[in-house]
Amino acid sequence: MEKQSQALFPGTFDPFTKGHLDLVRRSRNLFSKTVIAVAKHHSKGHLFQPEERLKMIEQCTSEWPDVEVQWMEGLLVDGCRKAGANAILRGVRTGADLDYERQMALTNGAMAPEIETVLLISAPEHSHISSTLVRQIAQMGGDVSPFVPDSVRDAIAAL
Repeated sequence: MEKQSQALFPGTFDPFTKGHLDLVRRSRNLFSKTVIAVAKHHSKGHLFQPEERLKMIEQCTSEWPDVEVQWMEGLLVDGCRKAGANAILRGVRTGADLDYERQMALTNGAMAPEIETVLLISAPEHSHISSTLVRQIAQMGGDVSPFVPDSVRDAIAAL
């Protein structure tokens, strides 16, 4: 019997970018199921409410039956256990990201050794994209279409 593998891809996804979408697309080649776990970050000002982010991500991933979108609160390892995930999926764009993700992976591994962290290097065409920069561009009235899926662009335009 083949072992089922499930990844939890956590983030605030405010907004969900083309880089996020690419990581989800790639995770589908590695895992039988990918759960996108939308979280609130206490120190970030959000463009969209959690329900709006969930809806946007569901629209972006609706053609993939092996991808689920859900809200997550609390510790990441607890969210993995609740979702039945045996892996945490994270994207790495820069060396600074790698340093941060290494620390988080070691900490999560100490709390839940049964859950692996899998780091995917961002594709070159997406490595400069961050939700923070997209929020800043949007708040200043700039064109975010190179950085986000069309449905997210439309939601930003409606703000």
